[in-house]
Amino acid sequence: MIFGRQIKQKYSIFASFSGCIKNLMIKKDSHFFAPSSLILAMLFLLSGCTTVLNGRYGEYGQTKAEFTQYVEKVFKLQNSMTSEMMAITDANQALVQADQKMQELCAPLNEYAAREADKLTIDISLLRRVEKSAVACDNAAQKVQALLTH
Repeated sequence: MIFGRQIKQKYSIFASFSGCIKNLMIKKDSHFFAPSSLILAMLFLLSGCTTVLNGRYGEYGQTKAEFTQYVEKVFKLQNSMTSEMMAITDANQALVQADQKMQELCAPLNEYAAREADKLTIDISLLRRVEKSAVACDNAAQKVQALLTH
């Protein structure tokens, strides 16, 4: 399971933010007041509290298990397309450009896979980049696949 361990870790880290709103409260003269809603929303986005609050991942709002399976599928497809591209000796310009775009869009996923394989720590910002780029990576890999079959 390529992404499951870190999703679980991410969720437990974010679960420690379960008191997001309470922790953002500021005490002044024995009265609590919250920062403005704009600042609160920005802090939620930056801290990842929104994932905890809605329990959904990725562009399609999948459950943790669904997103883990999706990311693994995307990684396998992208990895397969990269292997096929390495075997080609006479790729046309459109295929080369599509491959370069795929490599660019899939960089967070590849970084994640490399760090997990090497048992290195994976920070939350990398997890968020993988979450945000999974669909674009999938689309780019499918484009390379389509160009390879024609």
